[in-house]
Amino acid sequence: MSYLDTPPLDTPPEGDAEADVVRIYDADRERDGYVWNLTQVFALRPKTYDVWVGLNTAIKAGMDLRRYELVTLAAARRLRSSYCALAHGSVLRKNFYDDAALGGIAADHHAAGLDATDVAVMDFAEKVVDDATRITADDIDTLRRHGLSDVDVFQVVLAAAARCFFSKVLDATGAEPDAYYRSSLPSALQAVLTVGRPIAQAPTAEPGA
Repeated sequence: MSYLDTPPLDTPPEGDAEADVVRIYDADRERDGYVWNLTQVFALRPKTYDVWVGLNTAIKAGMDLRRYELVTLAAARRLRSSYCALAHGSVLRKNFYDDAALGGIAADHHAAGLDATDVAVMDFAEKVVDDATRITADDIDTLRRHGLSDVDVFQVVLAAAARCFFSKVLDATGAEPDAYYRSSLPSALQAVLTVGRPIAQAPTAEPGA
């Protein structure tokens, strides 16, 4: 079965949608000029989307942005979530790394010239995703030796575990990464960040159209 054989869930028609659906659609349009594919999925339960946004905002507020994005990219890559890898790779590209550096991190963070702390944090995030029952005291002590406090370690756990929820919701519902990434990222970065579902070929129709 190809990824595209997974049918998307029906999007709530906007004409008779509840106010919360219209609100989250309008927020996307105002910010980006279109409604994200992920927002159309969560329009089935907009209150749940609000809770997710609140949780994720709280997690991000407790971390350095670059570390949060590296942790999230590591988790998304391990989860084979193209949507999240493309989104958070784009944030890293905009704020911290040039194309070559980001491509190297996305391909293999061990060989990308990152410092030992960044490598250890990304390794830890991958282990959270792979099998959190395998996290040991030694794993946590490794992060402590790199200067992370227990609160810092907990923040890494929160970011990686939260990504498991969000990425799996998007992939289980057939949400493709927005076609926007085809025009906003060079082809080499598209290739290395597309780790699961392919990028949508064309912008999604307006909800309910």
